[in-house]
Amino acid sequence: MLMAFLAIGTTAYLGSATQATRQARRQTLDVQSTHLCEAGIQTVLRTLWRPFKASQTFTSFDTATTGATVNSPRSTSSGNIPSVGNFSAGIISVTAPDTYTRYVTIRGVGWIDLNNNGQLDAGEPQKTVDVIASYQLSRSQVFDYTYFVNNYGWMDGFGTNDLIVNGDMRANGDFNITNGSPTINGSVYASANDKLSPAAAGLVNGPPVKWSNSAYITNEASNARARQAYNSATMGAKGSAQYDGWRDIDFESTGSIVNSALDGSILGDSRGSNAWTSTSAGSYTKTLIDSEPTSEVVMPDLSDITYYQNASAAYKDPKATYADGTANPNYNVGAYVKVWDATLNSGAGGYKTLTTNGVLTGSAGVIGSATHPILIHGPVTFTQDAVVSGVVSGQGTIYTGRNVHIVGSITYKNAPDFRGSNQTTIDNANEKKDMLGLAARGSVIMGDTSGFGAYPLNYMTPPFTHGRYDDNGNWIPPFDATQTDSTGFKKYQSVLGDAYIHSMSSGVGQVDAILYTNFVGGGNLGTSGGGVTMNGSIISKDEAMVIWSLPMVMNYDTRIKERSFTNKPLIDINLPRSPVLLRSAWKDRGFSFQG
Repeated sequence: MLMAFLAIGTTAYLGSATQATRQARRQTLDVQSTHLCEAGIQTVLRTLWRPFKASQTFTSFDTATTGATVNSPRSTSSGNIPSVGNFSAGIISVTAPDTYTRYVTIRGVGWIDLNNNGQLDAGEPQKTVDVIASYQLSRSQVFDYTYFVNNYGWMDGFGTNDLIVNGDMRANGDFNITNGSPTINGSVYASANDKLSPAAAGLVNGPPVKWSNSAYITNEASNARARQAYNSATMGAKGSAQYDGWRDIDFESTGSIVNSALDGSILGDSRGSNAWTSTSAGSYTKTLIDSEPTSEVVMPDLSDITYYQNASAAYKDPKATYADGTANPNYNVGAYVKVWDATLNSGAGGYKTLTTNGVLTGSAGVIGSATHPILIHGPVTFTQDAVVSGVVSGQGTIYTGRNVHIVGSITYKNAPDFRGSNQTTIDNANEKKDMLGLAARGSVIMGDTSGFGAYPLNYMTPPFTHGRYDDNGNWIPPFDATQTDSTGFKKYQSVLGDAYIHSMSSGVGQVDAILYTNFVGGGNLGTSGGGVTMNGSIISKDEAMVIWSLPMVMNYDTRIKERSFTNKPLIDINLPRSPVLLRSAWKDRGFSFQG
């Protein structure tokens, strides 16, 4: 009987041990096949992402994915991980909810090839996983800054009262502040960039002066275009819901981390993010608050101007009512730009629409006055140059297939005012105020090009401008403004000619606009004296502004900021977009193994 009990116990133990071994093996194979699925899915995601990021259009993307089904997957990829197993993956569905988004479902199969025949056979360990991802052209982070440069950021020769920036600044390379200490009331970022030539270490060199909150309030109390300084009585305690509503559109001198996110004014580069103070030139302190290095921000690309022509032609204003409940008179109206023409109506004058279905083929001067401002609505496209000056009324963006030439001051007829204690009241008023975007496939050139000499051309040519490699390793040479392009004009000139530009020029003393350029943004500003004021942003690959009279003041327009509490800007004027890839869902469709 004792031997029988021992036999039964041994058999039970062996059975239990065998079952545990089988279960452990099954779990191991399950984990391995899951990782194999992920390897295949990541391969497909990357195969689609790289050309999409480089082209920033859905042309090749749609070619590669259209028609995908479970029985006919597209953009398939297969491979193996040595000593682990094999994978196969492909897109099984794609949808396009709007012109800026594509949702794809990728199915990945991972298996252990037990008989080493390179095929998935019945009974072999296998797993299937579906992942839903979105490829989007979304609002670009570059528009969160008063000044953004895709290459090297620079400020040279400014004293503390010569240049005052009320907003954040960023470069996708080093940010160099030399021969002076301007006042920058906001954050300054740099990032390492090995695609630049020479490669950038990603350092902020020469921290500027920055006001305290109280000093900012004293100095900017009468500046209706500057963002407000943080005030706990109005904006709430840090970390509160009330504070979160203000934090993206106010100035907070003290850098810190609030609700697990960087907050306030930061000096950020490849060494981490710092809180900092500097109340006088050459004297500053830094306190490291986050050791994570900064990273490059993807800049939009306007190479395919036909994309924007189509967007202009298809545009209908989608906003039926404003936030205060009043009706939008331009609801469902298409894009247009109008200028006053004194020769119309038998000499009585009238407005002339320059665009047809939002598009102007060729170049044109767009000039406004206080009594007859430029009228703009929605995104319009000029296939060559736009020459812009004067007073603007409306909300919209002018895209150009070549250059934007700013030949005089640009001012809003109905300008925003960011002062006040009630955020809703401020936003409701400013939502209806004027806003202009100027986005050039070529460059944004300011001033009278007929008088350009060493300044500013020295800053529009190598070695000041820099070449870079794209994400696929292709060399992009540095911009050279003195080269002649296919139009027969130098790149800094307008196809309308220097004589025309000279006849229209009046000196650039103020620019109310969001400026975006695929190449260089710059020129001669302040040539008529009285200093320079820029209310908005300048975003470029190379920056080449030469300031001929001081001071220069730059105020960020918070209405284009993508705010965390609404996840959209107060005003959407259809600015250029950047590619984004997001994984939104992961579904395990099961593991099977008959062993």
